[in-house]
Amino acid sequence: MDNGEDLQIVAFRLSSEEYALPITKVKDINRIMPLTKMPKSPAFMKGVINLRGEIIPVVDLREHFNLPVSEATDDSRIMVVDFNSRLLGIIVDGVTEVLTIPTSEIDIPPTVAKLNIKQVPGVGKVNNRLLILLNIDEVFSEEEVKSLKDIKRDE
Repeated sequence: MDNGEDLQIVAFRLSSEEYALPITKVKDINRIMPLTKMPKSPAFMKGVINLRGEIIPVVDLREHFNLPVSEATDDSRIMVVDFNSRLLGIIVDGVTEVLTIPTSEIDIPPTVAKLNIKQVPGVGKVNNRLLILLNIDEVFSEEEVKSLKDIKRDE
């Protein structure tokens, strides 16, 4: 993954692990707000929010990643991200920081992890921490993507 450029990321927590998304994919970070539940939506799809006049589906990444589900805390946030050229809210346990990682400090995940390299293209090393880098566009299956796109109606 060393293309000679540094990668600016937004780091966030899910359970006891730290994940990161490229800063270019993160459009907004908000406190947890009331969600409107949508019928016949996937279990990890928690509802929709109205953010500045735009209806945005919100998913719980903890649930999607089969991590223990927990109640929202004061640190919990909804990160609004660019997901396949649409806006998507993801519930995270907390946003930890925005930082720059030299690409020389990003490694391909080990093959023993049984990860889809499209979903997790790398692991960043930052001050004795490991950040799991996500490609948000690849985190959901084709069927899940279709169900999320069906929720968002274009005006």
